[in-house]
Parts: sequence; C-alpha cells; structure tokens
Amino acid sequence: MVRAGITPVRLADMTEKITRINPEQLHATPGYHHITVVETGRTAYLAGQCPLDRNGDLVGPGSLETQVDQVVANALTALAAVNAQPGHVVRSVIYVRSDERDVLGAAWRRLTGSALGPAFTTASTLLGVSQLGFPGQLVEVDLTAALPD
Repeated sequence: MVRAGITPVRLADMTEKITRINPEQLHATPGYHHITVVETGRTAYLAGQCPLDRNGDLVGPGSLETQVDQVVANALTALAAVNAQPGHVVRSVIYVRSDERDVLGAAWRRLTGSALGPAFTTASTLLGVSQLGFPGQLVEVDLTAALPD
C-alpha cells in the first residue's frame, strides 16, 4: 500500500516482502532509507562483523580502508552462509572508532562503494565511538537481513 508522501522502493527478487521508504516530511538521506518494512518471513541477525581474519587476527592495524575491506568480506561470507545477499539487509549499524566526520564519511563511502553497498540503502545508522572490542579495531558493522524463501 502506498500512502501520500511515501515512496516505496522494492527489491526485484523480494517484491512483496521488503519496502524501503523515505517520507517527504523527513530530511533527504545520502543513500539510506528512513524506514524499512519487512512484510513476512525469516530474519537473520548477524553479530557485529569485525576486521578479523579466519584465525581471529586483526587485519590492517591503523588502516581504516583495509579494515573496512575485511569487514565487507566477513559480512558477505556471513550473509552467504544463510543464503542471503546484501540486498536482503533491512537494518545496518556501522561503528567507527573516531569522532571526526571526515573519517566517518570515508568509512561510509568505502562501505557503500563495496560489494556490500546495497546493504546500506536500507535503514542505517553510522556512529563514531571511542572504543571497539578488539585492540586496534577501527570499524564494525552490525547487519539484520530478511531471508529469502
């Protein structure tokens, strides 16, 4: 159902399950949507994806770009494990260890420009934080996905 002031954006492969909405009464966004509605189905809640390799070692100490790339790789692996793709993500929270807007913006641009990019067109939050769980960790991404049938 479409209401006045609401522009639904639907995924082609899940046409009747996920609707992304930006009400006209809210501010424009840099690519994400204010509201994501999932009509039915199963949901996967991914743990925060960290810049760790398969052995649990931090990848790219001091390099936001390298750490973002590892987080992307890990998130894609986790989504694939439940037969999901970035377009199935309905909520994302991005944590960046910084209080500088330029650093937060760089993380956002690297994520949205990656193979995981479609995950960030949904309801999304970008946060600058003072500390993350692993020594030297600069970024973490928390994803929720509506699983395909």
